[in-house]
Amino acid sequence: MHTATALQQLAAISNGNGPGMFLRIIVIVTVLGVAALAVILMRAYRD
Repeated sequence: MHTATALQQLAAISNGNGPGMFLRIIVIVTVLGVAALAVILMRAYRD
C-alpha cells in the first residue's frame, strides 16, 4: 500500500525517544481542523 509506505517514511522522521515531530504535527493539524470546522458550523447556524 502506498499510504502505509508514506506513513512509515514519515514515522522514520521522528527519531529519538518519545512521540517525535510526526505525532506533534498530526495533533496540531487535527486541532486546527476541528477549530476550522467549529467556525464553519457556527457561521452556518448563525443565519
